[in-house]
Amino acid sequence: MTVAPSPADAAASDARALEVLSRVWGYGAFRGVQAEIVRTVTEGGHALVLMPTGGGKSLCYQVPSLLREGTGIVVSPLIALMKDQVDTLRQLGVRAAYLNSTLSPEGVREVELSLLAGELDLLYVAPERLLLPRTLELLERAPVALFAIDEAHCVSQWGHDFRPEYGQLGVLPQRFPHIPRLALTATADERTRADMLRVLDLHGAPQFVSSFDRPNIQYRVANKEGPKTQLLDFLRAEHGAGRPGGDAGIVYCLSRKSVDETARWLQSQGIDAVAYHAGLSPRERTLAQERFLNEEGLIVVATVAFGMGIDKPNVRFVAHLDLPKSMEGYYQETGRAGRDGLPSTAWMVYGLADVVNVRRMLSQSDAPEEVKRVEAGKLDALLTYCEAATCRRQVLLAYFGEQLPQPCGNCDLCLNPPQVRDATREAQMALSAAIRTGNRFGAAHLTDVLLGRETEKVLAMNHHTLPTFGVGREHDERFWRGVLRQLTSLGYLTAGDHHGLSATGRARALLKGEATLQVREDSLVPRERVRRRDARPGRAPVEAQHQPLFEALREWRLSKAREQGVPPYVIFNDATLKAIAELRPSSPATLGTVSGVGQRKLADYGDEVVQVVCNQLRGAEQAGAPQERGAASNRAVLDVLKAPRAAPASVSAVPLLGAAPAASVDPGTVEPVAEALRELRRDLAREAGVSAFLVFPNATLDLLAQRQPRRLEELTGLPGLGPKRLEAYGEQIVRAVREALGG
Repeated sequence: MTVAPSPADAAASDARALEVLSRVWGYGAFRGVQAEIVRTVTEGGHALVLMPTGGGKSLCYQVPSLLREGTGIVVSPLIALMKDQVDTLRQLGVRAAYLNSTLSPEGVREVELSLLAGELDLLYVAPERLLLPRTLELLERAPVALFAIDEAHCVSQWGHDFRPEYGQLGVLPQRFPHIPRLALTATADERTRADMLRVLDLHGAPQFVSSFDRPNIQYRVANKEGPKTQLLDFLRAEHGAGRPGGDAGIVYCLSRKSVDETARWLQSQGIDAVAYHAGLSPRERTLAQERFLNEEGLIVVATVAFGMGIDKPNVRFVAHLDLPKSMEGYYQETGRAGRDGLPSTAWMVYGLADVVNVRRMLSQSDAPEEVKRVEAGKLDALLTYCEAATCRRQVLLAYFGEQLPQPCGNCDLCLNPPQVRDATREAQMALSAAIRTGNRFGAAHLTDVLLGRETEKVLAMNHHTLPTFGVGREHDERFWRGVLRQLTSLGYLTAGDHHGLSATGRARALLKGEATLQVREDSLVPRERVRRRDARPGRAPVEAQHQPLFEALREWRLSKAREQGVPPYVIFNDATLKAIAELRPSSPATLGTVSGVGQRKLADYGDEVVQVVCNQLRGAEQAGAPQERGAASNRAVLDVLKAPRAAPASVSAVPLLGAAPAASVDPGTVEPVAEALRELRRDLAREAGVSAFLVFPNATLDLLAQRQPRRLEELTGLPGLGPKRLEAYGEQIVRAVREALGG
């Protein structure tokens, strides 16, 4: 039983948490319920956390892992996600590692020994690896701070990503009952939440439910007219596809065939796109994912197999060319856009064929009837969202039990309020046509009957003699297909074998006039074409005057990422670059005030970032004309990257806490010493199987090259060389400096 701390102890704990947040991540305050979650777990409590993608779930277990004794164990579903998060943490100076199948036996042993020695802050483990007897026995011998179960909805058969291995995580409360457990997810209905509490034994633990709202995402749904052309127009007009500096995004399709065809078609239109689905080889999938993480502006066309492991914050759009299977799936997939909080777009087109296909797949599923009923309800909710006549965000949030008092102002229906009309009469005509033709014909044939077309099939079936033949001549084919789509979406018609549509029991009230059908007029005509002039792009809100500097910073970031073999956003995300571009810091001290710039990143990159800013501003002044500003951006970056390595300005701006004063140094020896130290660092990193920057960071290397210490005591107090690093590498550093100086 956890004893509540005194107010004084709680205040001290909160202060420590804020200090870690500021020092490591560069953030001045927690968001929403983060602080309360961190306090609960740091004090030894369990918690269930529902927080939208991009809401900061990771900090809820990462900060307590640094505050509590031992190592935080994170159960993570995908290898790519583990590597991504570990790379990001290492950039921040956090001692992080992972255990998965990509490690060699020697690599596994090294991680295990580090865990047992208490040398790791966080360890990411796949559920399959965690459940191995060897791993469980290892954890019983290791100092464990907490267990964080990420994507915890996977424990439930009612969740949209059920995984049997997650269902076995009940072993954690059995074998480690007194270690704090956090279950974290972005989406979970009541059934899924109940399973999370049961499997992970979190009954009685506080439940922290954040708002599901992602206000930076603009939700848009359009009728499917020419989906590829609609997609191409959207990508080019709003996200710079096919041009330098274009946005990264994900396009979801329902089938592998559609993924391959769409990716090839985009490529033929001059757009950098790759396909991703389970039918590709592991090597092809890995290459596609690595390209998406490491390149700027790449578009991935994928099935839902792609995305859970994506931690990329600057995905500017998610597009659906086919209807998802549930509201949870749609929310999870669209949530991969705009994790950095900058404006992004969730764009979807859908048509009658989508509705028919998904309903037919559900009816033909081998799942138990109870599961099929639940899934049918989730699909109905999604279709209601698609056909909504009011604010989409209000409909979306209401599904998750959250009320938005006012329309959001950032969805297609708010930006272009639709006209609503009574379509009861037309609905009765369409339902009558379906019933009188035998409840077995598809939308194309029913449309022919309603329009009075004497096709070969209509004549052969004698449907030209029915009372409904030709009753809908006042409307066109597109109108009737829209009516049939909405009737199917709303459950008045259901899809059977061979795409045949039949009236349901719900249709009776509509046919008798006991119910009415209100529809959006724009849903019966191609809204995108009618309203295109009103479309509002969802690109990052970098004002025109800041755009050249923002692009220069992105170019610098990409070069640093390639140099280190990490995704660009691991260096800095777009939101941080935007803040830098707006602030235009002229010193490391000013740069250190930017959200997202912690002490480690300030030490590693502060000098270069400030130099890019100064060079860009100076180049822009010299260039003058707008058409020359792009060249100025390139020069700003090249000047920094080609400059000789020197001690960063941040070293002189940050107190060295007892560092020995610099001796007289020949400037000509700085670069040879720096190169010797880089070679030493590479060798040490290879021996340890870790990133070179975990041995000691760039700022430390530059300072060593300037100070050129020849005795161990001269290393004391230097930033980046704590007691453990001094013990492990001190003598080798001193030896390398001596040898570079010729003795």
